[in-house]
Amino acid sequence: MNYIKDTLALSGRLIKHNLRSLDTIITVVAMPVMILLAMVYLFGGAIQIDGLQHDEYVQYVLPGILLITIATGSAYTALRINLDKTGGMFDRFRSMPISKSAVLSGHVLASIVFMLTSTTIVLVVGFLIGFRTSASPLEWLYIILLVVGFAIMVTWLSVPFALAASSVDGASAFSYLVLALLFVSSAFAPTNKMPAALEAFAKHQPMTNIIATIRNLFASNSVGADGWLSIVWLIGITLVSWWVGVKIYNRV
Repeated sequence: MNYIKDTLALSGRLIKHNLRSLDTIITVVAMPVMILLAMVYLFGGAIQIDGLQHDEYVQYVLPGILLITIATGSAYTALRINLDKTGGMFDRFRSMPISKSAVLSGHVLASIVFMLTSTTIVLVVGFLIGFRTSASPLEWLYIILLVVGFAIMVTWLSVPFALAASSVDGASAFSYLVLALLFVSSAFAPTNKMPAALEAFAKHQPMTNIIATIRNLFASNSVGADGWLSIVWLIGITLVSWWVGVKIYNRV
């Protein structure tokens, strides 16, 4: 019980920090919305997707934007953790009667709450500009689980980088790795439109599997192998990141 109470208390502290930070709100909420609007209204007409009209590009691009929203938020996860480390907050927490493991859990929970809130806003904007889905309640549940799973994975992935980095800049730079994988995926255009070498990489990296699964679920299509590959990637990366993060945290 103490662990849960401590985790909730520490996550509440971090959520308040995020809500008071205009830079965080602009980057994590406003930026993904602007990317969505730019892709749909500025570039959507120039990108040809089989089976979709030019004005239906939002149907294709929204799943990738949802993941980009989460990836953008991971930069602030890493930043907050690194600030607590370099600012001596970890030492203060250890001198207090709180659960040691609740410190990292508080960061993770706060980040996931903020990421999912931002993702919900982006999804609402998507519906406002024409996104439509035929997903059943069960398919919606699958989509939600994938989005939450991705948020958990990216958050835990940021932990080792944040703890190992010697500066805030180094910690937050981690998010560029995740964003790079999202841009070199099927987020904005089919992989078969890429050069051969890039296509081979894009087809076999986790972001493409996860995006394809969410996209097919929104359209009530079969997810095929992408479905179970997404789950394997999410669970595998999360477990490895958690293990490495806890190991580094215990040494800090």
